[in-house]
Amino acid sequence: MRNPLYTAYERRLVGQLDPASVPRHVGMIVDGNRRFAKARGANADDGHRAGAANVGSFLEWCEEAGVEVVTLWLLSTDNLTRPPEELDQLLRIIEGLVADLASAGRWQLHAAGALDMLPVQTAAALRRAEEETVGVEGLIVNVAVGYGGRQEIADAVRSLLRTRAAEGASLEDVARELTVEDISGHLYTKGQPDPDLVIRTSGEQRLSGFLLWQSAHSEYYFCEVYWPEFRRVDFLRALRAYADRHRRFGA
Repeated sequence: MRNPLYTAYERRLVGQLDPASVPRHVGMIVDGNRRFAKARGANADDGHRAGAANVGSFLEWCEEAGVEVVTLWLLSTDNLTRPPEELDQLLRIIEGLVADLASAGRWQLHAAGALDMLPVQTAAALRRAEEETVGVEGLIVNVAVGYGGRQEIADAVRSLLRTRAAEGASLEDVARELTVEDISGHLYTKGQPDPDLVIRTSGEQRLSGFLLWQSAHSEYYFCEVYWPEFRRVDFLRALRAYADRHRRFGA
């Protein structure tokens, strides 16, 4: 049974939100699964499963608030160097998560990452989830797996060069005509609004390369709780902080 004081506080936060001040795109760095497990004497797999179990609720909160796009950073390129026994289990958990999200039929999933760096099985699961949700009208969810900000920019430039070469352009032509918009058009999130708000759980106050290009004008919110413990009230506080800053500075 929920604490009535918690429920009342949550309702108060909801009442304070201005629909006009809700961010269109929220980036979420889901951090702290392993520390959550360690604090409970459990293993890392238990922490990753607890984190995966919180994703659906978070997406529902975003829907209720009126957010249009969410980018979930579930696995970085740096994480690919973790011990094989932990990485393999984590990848299975992520595969199960994206399959569950796709089967819900409520969200349009988009794989955002260097899929060629992932095991074939994981990359196939991400592509399958993306294909199954094409045409779903609702929240767009970028599933960032095998993601690194520098890797994304390198991949975008590589894709741009290949496209222009196929069009018959020389390297000199590309260099002379290159614009910021050209690179943006080849990012993993091409065609989407840049993130207005980036949240990181676990108390870490760094971006670790998340959405490096897209977050040039983003607001950041760092939350002390570990991701598996992240609650709706924590999300509402992040939205309130975002709205308050926009009111103060007229952004």
